[in-house]
Amino acid sequence: MNSLSISEIEILTGVKAHVLRYWEEVVPLFSPKKDLSGRRFYTQNDLELIFRLKFLINEKKFTVEGAGKELLNEAQNSQKDFSTLQLIKETRKQLSDAFLLLQKHKTQ
Repeated sequence: MNSLSISEIEILTGVKAHVLRYWEEVVPLFSPKKDLSGRRFYTQNDLELIFRLKFLINEKKFTVEGAGKELLNEAQNSQKDFSTLQLIKETRKQLSDAFLLLQKHKTQ
């Protein structure tokens, strides 16, 4: 997907342009790219973030500020989960290598 204009995002999400511009000011992770003339261009990640914000605000009844904080928490937890997964993979590899060394040592 290429970048989308603010009017295209408005049609896709049902979120008015002035609300999107406000969210840019209040939500730390929400910052669509702008061209030299200041027109906003939204990526697939921006679109997903808008849908997540919309869900948190409309369905979970977060304030805009609260939704922004929730997104930060989710991003931090996602990073922790990724780090934990990497640690598990490294540990598994080390254990596998140690097992192979022990097997090799037994056969000698």
